[in-house]
Amino acid sequence: MTNIFNQKKGFCWKYRKYPFLLGLTCIAILVVFWVQPLNAQRDDLERSLPPLQAHPLPLTLIEWQDPKNSGDYFDKISLSPAGYLIWSQFPIKFYLDRPTNLNDPAAASTRLFLQWVDAVMEAITEWQDFLPLVEVKDPKLADIVIERTEPPLDASFDPETGQLTIPRARSAQTNYNFYLTQDNSPILRHRMTIKISPGLSQLSTLSASRHELGHGLGIWGHSDQETDALYFSQVRSLSPISVRDVNTLKKIYQQPTRLGWKLP
Repeated sequence: MTNIFNQKKGFCWKYRKYPFLLGLTCIAILVVFWVQPLNAQRDDLERSLPPLQAHPLPLTLIEWQDPKNSGDYFDKISLSPAGYLIWSQFPIKFYLDRPTNLNDPAAASTRLFLQWVDAVMEAITEWQDFLPLVEVKDPKLADIVIERTEPPLDASFDPETGQLTIPRARSAQTNYNFYLTQDNSPILRHRMTIKISPGLSQLSTLSASRHELGHGLGIWGHSDQETDALYFSQVRSLSPISVRDVNTLKKIYQQPTRLGWKLP
C-alpha cells in the first residue's frame, strides 16, 4: 500500500513512488503569482490519476425512495482532489476501538468505555440501513477506523505576528487519506479515520458518531438545517438521520470519482 496524501479540511501531497507526484507538495501554500504552474500541475495530475467515472449505485440506495421530494444539500458537498469520496467495495469495513481488559467489567473506566462502544454501534446500525458495513478486528484492513480519543486541536502559528491560534476543542473529527494498492495495476483508494472524544455523554457520543459516520460514508460537507444529522453545528436536540441526509448520500453515489479505479 502506497500512501499518497491525507486531508483534514486542507490537504498536502506526499511524494512516494510515482514521479508525477513530485512538485505537488503542499499545494495550499502556492500564491496567486503561480497560477499558470499550478494549472499545469493540475493538468498533469488529471492525466496521471484514474479518469472520473461513476460506480454502480449500491442496491440499498437504489431501493431508497423519497416520495415527498424533501430535497437535499448536495450543493454543500466539497470535492476532494480525487472527486467525491465514494466507496465502491461493499460491505464497507470498519474497525472500532474496544476495551482490551474485560477482567473487571464493573470498573468505572471499563463501564464508560463500553457505553461509548454501545453509542457508536447504535449510530453504525442506523447507517447500515443505507450502506452495508461490517466490523473487522485489524485496523489495517479497515476502510473506516473509529478511535476513542480526543481530536487534535490543530493549533496554528502566524510567523508574521508571532501569535499562536488555538481553536476550540473538538468533540469529534473525521479525516481521510488516499493510497494506492500494491496490485500490478494500482487502484486509487481512500481510508477514513474518525476520532470521537471519550469524555462525551452517551447521547452526545451517539450524536457525534452519527454525524462523523455521515462524513465517513461520503457526505463531505454540512447541512444548514438543524433537523439533519450533518448539521454544521452541535444542537441540544439529537438529530436522527434525516430524509435529506439520505437524499444527499444517494446523489453523491451517483457522481463520478477517481476512487476505486485503476491508474491509467
